[in-house]
Amino acid sequence: MYRATRMSVDTSQSSTDSGAAAPGGDAEAGGAAAPGGGAETPGGPQTGGGAETERPARSGWRRWAMDTRPLRRPAYRRLWTSTAVTSVGSQLTAVAVPKQIYDITGSSAWVGYASLAGLVPLVVFALWGGAIADSMDRRKLLLVTNTGIAVTSLLFWAQAVTGLDSVPVLMLLLALQQAFFGLNSPARSASIARLVPADELPAANALGATVMQTGSVAGPMLAGALIPLIGLPELYLIDAVALCVTVWAVLRLPALPPLSGKAAQGAGLRQVVAGFRYIALHRVLLLSFLADIIAMVLGMPRALFPQLAAETYAPYGEGLALGLLFAAIPIGAVLGGLLSGTFSRARRHGLMVIVSVAAWGAAIAGFGLSPSLWVAVAFLAVAGVADMVSMVFRGAILLSAATDEMRGRLQGVFTVVVVGGPRVADVLHGTAGSAFGAPAAVAGGGLLVIAAVLVLAFVSPALRRYTI
Repeated sequence: MYRATRMSVDTSQSSTDSGAAAPGGDAEAGGAAAPGGGAETPGGPQTGGGAETERPARSGWRRWAMDTRPLRRPAYRRLWTSTAVTSVGSQLTAVAVPKQIYDITGSSAWVGYASLAGLVPLVVFALWGGAIADSMDRRKLLLVTNTGIAVTSLLFWAQAVTGLDSVPVLMLLLALQQAFFGLNSPARSASIARLVPADELPAANALGATVMQTGSVAGPMLAGALIPLIGLPELYLIDAVALCVTVWAVLRLPALPPLSGKAAQGAGLRQVVAGFRYIALHRVLLLSFLADIIAMVLGMPRALFPQLAAETYAPYGEGLALGLLFAAIPIGAVLGGLLSGTFSRARRHGLMVIVSVAAWGAAIAGFGLSPSLWVAVAFLAVAGVADMVSMVFRGAILLSAATDEMRGRLQGVFTVVVVGGPRVADVLHGTAGSAFGAPAAVAGGGLLVIAAVLVLAFVSPALRRYTI
């Protein structure tokens, strides 16, 4: 129904609690960045992680396993645990809302309309929320927005348990919840760089993304098992209880005010526009956004999964095929996260983004050309691994190549790109699938991803040269 991007807050805290030292300096976007202690370089980022931590050599299976260094920091470990709990809870609501709307209306069209009702406020408030996150104490913003998300989950439960059966009420609550998430997400993501050192940003991103992807697999399966046993209203209640863990975690954080002299003046349209201007003037940031847009808009084929399940993979059983197609990418992403020790310590972040996006395109093209369901699922799982790698390093670039006073606004734009790209892809792939057939549309999209990202890397070398 709506892409379940609502996450618990794995936010940062000051160096006092996390054990972080003074901010380190990175080079200007597009050039090499060298983490370490000292004052911020002109135009460069500030992080709260301090001097680069030692990177002891790891042998045997530990070279492959997830890099868990950020979990040694008490605050990050506490909030990461709350993320793991609430990521499953959010998926329960992600299943319950469309299920309830379909039960009331018997119409998939209304499920789609509700998705739009959640998308619009998410986009608007993510952009505005980024500006707010740069102008006030992020802890206060996180506390207000997480409380708001929890309250909306309780309201979802109340309308379900009373048998209200009102689609307008459900759509209003969904819009309200997504507005709170839009305000929350930039502050949450922007705070991570003040919690861990710059060299641990990929590992921290991998840890957070892995539990979210795990939730996207386990949550719907758990929801499907629980609805016949306890009923749909209780799914909302479980989500609300899980969100209380997040509120408790935020309460324990120290103040996260803007760094001295760096706060944005206000949080209006001018500050939002300033965020877009900042992206345009810092090439490596702009290129990282373009790489994600290329991957998602040209290469996300989820709109064609029903057609492929009904036509190409019908001999395997339409229901089985559809379920496997939707689950394959998240499962691959989880696998990539569990094995992130193979890549999270890489320093050439820009090159990792380019390679992973090209690998995504190749895997999607292979999926489109696969006559066998099991081969197709394997290709989608590989695509999920590539997407995890891209996500980890794009997030690290966004946090390391931007100054702290701009991170909230950039994370707001990032949220819009992550949410909006696949929806644009749904339109493009759906149209192309109708015109040329689903396999050709999928394979063609994957090949276009490879071509476009290679052209991007060749024309603008700033991204492939970006090192930290």
